[in-house]
This record gives sequence, structure tokens and C-alpha cells, in this order.
Amino acid sequence: MFRLGVQPVDGRTETHTFAFDRQYAAFLTEKVAARAQLQRSYVLAGLRPELRAGVLRRVAEQAARDSGGVLSWDGRVLSNAALGWAGVLDVDRGTLEDLRRFRGPLSAVVGDVEPLDALDFLAMNVQEDLSVLAVDPVTGADHLAALHVLLPEKWAPLDKIGRPFTQVHAPVAGAGPLLASAPRLVQALVTRGPFVRFVWGVTPSGRLDHHPDLPPECSGPDGNEGVPADLGGVFLRVERQTLHPVPEGSGALFTIRTYLTPLRDALTAERAAALAAALGGMTPEQRQYKGLTRLGPALEGWLRKQRFAPETAGRSLSG
Repeated sequence: MFRLGVQPVDGRTETHTFAFDRQYAAFLTEKVAARAQLQRSYVLAGLRPELRAGVLRRVAEQAARDSGGVLSWDGRVLSNAALGWAGVLDVDRGTLEDLRRFRGPLSAVVGDVEPLDALDFLAMNVQEDLSVLAVDPVTGADHLAALHVLLPEKWAPLDKIGRPFTQVHAPVAGAGPLLASAPRLVQALVTRGPFVRFVWGVTPSGRLDHHPDLPPECSGPDGNEGVPADLGGVFLRVERQTLHPVPEGSGALFTIRTYLTPLRDALTAERAAALAAALGGMTPEQRQYKGLTRLGPALEGWLRKQRFAPETAGRSLSG
């Protein structure tokens, strides 16, 4: 993990939590489509009012700050000039008191969306998915208290909600060191930071929503992704995750933003070599977990045969 706004990432110091970029409309469109099964994507478990209020204020304040004028927030009303709506929020009760619509360049994207509450409304103004970790201030026990995740990467929010950090990450292949340090890590998340971290993977298509209930884009036996004919068109999927303490509620806010770039556009010679080495160093369990039992070896071989431009011609994979 890097300290957000302090430690450089890919040669620059990042300060934003929420991205408002040229993919804003595409992300919101996929989020709206995923709302057809909202009950599997927006789930709550023991979200204390004080933690909920702290999270709502942080999301609203930071999103308005990061939006470059697209959003405005006065402590009660969050207005989105692009989506053409304004929500009147009661952050202490967690409710959406009123929703006002007006003309905006992307009004049609959310024209049929009726948010359930304040958190649902805020999540539909940003490209990121949201997660909230709660920690009991007396016992120190932790659990996932809220998930608004419409664009997951092969995991189901219903399987994670209400579970402690160790159970949430237990299925991750090779997670032993992470689980061993869980008590110290959870304490750091709720008392220090903010932090930013990155998780990588490869996927056959540019689809953002990889909920496990959906069919894979390129299916092979045993539920693994198959091997596309054009490996250069395989996408590098990088998740940018930020982690913010919410001390007044004894918890932490997580944001997840996905970046998808075809390998032929994303890789330099140095990055191709690093990716090939990472794929070659995976255990069978790690390949199975990432759905790369077949695609991984094929991609590793392809990467080692290609000639990519040097690093100076590369493009950032986040932001």
C-alpha cells in the first residue's frame, strides 16, 4: 500500500479518491445495467449510524472535491451537473429525502434510476464501487458492514457481507501472509491513511461487471476463462483501491475503480517482462483463483515473443 497524496505511484503523487474522466458515462451506464439485480450488489450488515454518517460525509465531500465542478455539496444537497439530478440527504439518518431532476448532458443515463437511500444515491454519482469496514471499538472485532459493488471482479458481495477481514480474504490464493498480519492491518486502516493500492489481473474482454453469476466472456472447462485467438486484445485489468479511515465511526471506507486496457496498448517492454514473470511465477492455486489456468501459460508465451516499445513510450495504467 502507498500513502495517498504522499508516496508517488508510477512516477507521480496521486491525491484523488474518485476519478471523473472520459469513461464516466460508460461506467455509470454499466452500473445502471447492473442495478437490475441490485439486491446482490448493494448489501448491509450491522452498519452503525455514526459510521454510516461518517462515510456519507466523506464520499460526498471528496467526490465533490475530485469532480472538477461536476458535483457540488453543501452539507445537505449533492448536485450533479452531468447527470442532471440533485439529492437532498440526511446523513445522520442515512436517507435520501428528496431527488430533484433537471437537464444535464448525461440525464438519460440515470433517467430510470430511483436510489434507495443516501449511500445508494452517492454511489451512483461516482465511477467507483464502495465498501465499508466496521470495527467494534470495545472488542476490536471487524466485519464488512456495507458493500455497494456493481462491478465486481469474480466475487459476490452477498458472500462477503458481514464477514471479518480474514474470512473475506481467506479464498485468495497465497493470502497466508496477509491473513497473518490482519489484526495490525485492520488497525492501520481505521487509524491511519488514507492509502492507495493496486490489484491486477487479465481478462478476455472490456466488460466491467464480472459478477460470478454472469457467464464468462470466453469460457473453458472447469469454469476457467478460455484462450482467445487474439492475445493482444486481452485486457489488463487494474483495480485502483483507496482506503480511508472513518475514526468517528470506528471504521474505514474502501473505493474500487477498475481500469481496462488492451495488452497491446498497455504494455511496454519492461511491463511485458514483468507481467510474463508474474504469470510464470504463479502457483496452480493462484492461476485457478484468477481464472488463468489455460490463459495464463498461453499469455506468458505470447508476451515473451513480442517486441514492445521501451518504458518511455508507455502509458499510465491508472488515472
